[in-house]
Amino acid sequence: MDTLFESFHPFFFIIAIGLTIMASYTALDMFILIKSSGQNKRLLFLGAAFSMGIGIWVTNFMGVIATDAILFANYHVSLTILSILIGISFSGMAFMPFYGRIVRFYHLMIGSFFLALAVIAIHIIGIYAMNVSIQYNVVLFIFSSVLIFASFLFALWILFSSAITKENLPWLKPASALIISGTIAEGHILLKKSMVIVTANHEVTGTITESPFFLYLVLIVSVLIMGGLIASSTLISKQLATSDTSLKDIKAALDASAIVAITDRNGVILDINDKFEEISKYKKEEIIGKTHRMLNSGYHSKEFFENLWCMISSGKIWRGEIRNKAKDGSFYWVDTTIVPFLNKKGKPVQYIAIRSDITQRKKAEEGLIESIKEVKDITFALNQSSIVAITDEKGKITSVNEKFCDISGYHEEELLGEDHRILNSGYHSKEFFKELWRTIGQGDVWYGEICNRAKDGSNYWVDTTIVPFLNSNGKPYQYLSIRTDITERKRTEEVLHRQDKLAAVGQLAAGVAHEIRNPLTSMRGYAEFLQLDEKDPERQEFLNIILDEIERVNTIVEDFMVLAKPKAVELEEKNVVPVIKNVVSLLEFEARKKNVRLHFDCSQEIIQIECDENRLKQVFLNFIKNGIEAMPNGGDLFVKTTVLEKNVQISIQDSGVGIPKDKLNKLGEPFFTTKKRGNGLGLMMSFKIIESHNGKVFVESELNKGTTFNILLPAKTA
Repeated sequence: MDTLFESFHPFFFIIAIGLTIMASYTALDMFILIKSSGQNKRLLFLGAAFSMGIGIWVTNFMGVIATDAILFANYHVSLTILSILIGISFSGMAFMPFYGRIVRFYHLMIGSFFLALAVIAIHIIGIYAMNVSIQYNVVLFIFSSVLIFASFLFALWILFSSAITKENLPWLKPASALIISGTIAEGHILLKKSMVIVTANHEVTGTITESPFFLYLVLIVSVLIMGGLIASSTLISKQLATSDTSLKDIKAALDASAIVAITDRNGVILDINDKFEEISKYKKEEIIGKTHRMLNSGYHSKEFFENLWCMISSGKIWRGEIRNKAKDGSFYWVDTTIVPFLNKKGKPVQYIAIRSDITQRKKAEEGLIESIKEVKDITFALNQSSIVAITDEKGKITSVNEKFCDISGYHEEELLGEDHRILNSGYHSKEFFKELWRTIGQGDVWYGEICNRAKDGSNYWVDTTIVPFLNSNGKPYQYLSIRTDITERKRTEEVLHRQDKLAAVGQLAAGVAHEIRNPLTSMRGYAEFLQLDEKDPERQEFLNIILDEIERVNTIVEDFMVLAKPKAVELEEKNVVPVIKNVVSLLEFEARKKNVRLHFDCSQEIIQIECDENRLKQVFLNFIKNGIEAMPNGGDLFVKTTVLEKNVQISIQDSGVGIPKDKLNKLGEPFFTTKKRGNGLGLMMSFKIIESHNGKVFVESELNKGTTFNILLPAKTA
């Protein structure tokens, strides 16, 4: 059997080696870009497989031309195209295992196997494309195949092995390209040596050597193809390098500022950054390949995560706050944004979760919520127990509670925007309020009791605390007034005060009554003695008047004794109309002297009541005399008696100077009087007498228009 090739042209083979080196470097460059780039992976993979497949085919094709150009005349183009496609396919299959992030040794073996298979397949198809029959030396063929496989394995190992550090990457790619190119050339030579020709059909009318133009054309086309691949690879590399630089910068910024995790479409974690490890306290190898369930704190419901997955599975971005559990059992909060990466069909293929640590903010929020709840509880308790108002720095009311509205009688909208002058009762002096404002204006708390006036005109007392709220400059910007209703307490104090006065009056009355009674007894005795010898009717009438007045004085003295030591009132059924007429006629003379006209009006002649006549006369005398004295310039005084249901009302109305409103409430107090020479005991005794008759006294007065004393007594029914 003859050898297949008897001549050799080194020029063609050298060109083939050069083209293979360029193709191998281009292919490796693209595969490296696949691992480091996140974009255009499919395009890079196809380009790399095409470059490597062309590189293997070029070596075999140019090797045939370099050995025997005559055989090229019988070359089948269809088989040539088939060998190119097989080379590209096997090259793609060889680099498929390196597509993942982690490359194992068995991945290197699979890649080396398919590259060796590509070299052998292209060689065998190329031989048959020249229309010859061959026979292989099996031992040499196996040896050649194993050597090719081992050479490819070594080239891939130094490029993809994790034992080689990334700092050596600049020289690894060219070295691997040279080793792969040498392996391809070595495989072509060894395989050629391991076969012999069986038959050769050289029915060629001419030789290729006679037409060198065709050979050079093939060479030029091959060079142009490889040049195009290299140029395309260079342009793609530059674009991807620029893109990768931007992506790396963005990733670096993201890693420095955020907690980042990448998962597949099933939620399995593919990659995490350092901040993820730092906050979760898990190492990368502990969490890669796991899901986020290992961080579940149990805080969120199943519905929470179902809604999350429903949103991101539909291709939408999810934002929210999640509480996770770290490896040491501690909890931490993250503000999370989950972005789905979609394929051409719009389906998620991957998710990136970008988180920010908000644990401290959540703790602050929890503290704030607790503080707000505490303030609400305090406010609620305060509103239930106190009268509360808030004003601005000028005293304008900005807020009031229900108790404020209840006691003042105003609606909230009537009070807002007003100041507390709306409640001024006139009881306190201007100096009182000036001192109050001076205290709170300088930032001090004011305590005191204030008498306010409600909307209906009634007065009420409040125990008040005014707290100023200060700004950063120490100046008040608003005031909180906390009040307690002490109206009943003040009334009790007033009653006790009156009782103290009454006790003092009683002690005085006991001494005065004792000293007056003795002269009165003498006066009564001598008056009665004179009455026995008096025959003149007119003088007899005067003596009767003297005795009546002595009796009235004695009754007053007894009243003084009552103050000192109260005694039960003896009531008898009487017609009150003659009693009133008697008093009116008794005072007519005194009224005329002061130019006062007395008028008595009663629609009924008989009005029966239970009373002590003498004491009731004392009351009528006091009230009518007070009315006469209240009209220094004269006027009209009306005494009117009417029956109202089961009561009789006696009204004594003058047209005098009137009584100020602030003094009306004090009428009846011991030693309080509106007269210049009064002692305040007359009205006090009158009020006490009416009370002892189960009656009431109501006083109405208006300045410069007059005063009306209304006496209400129970009427005796038939």
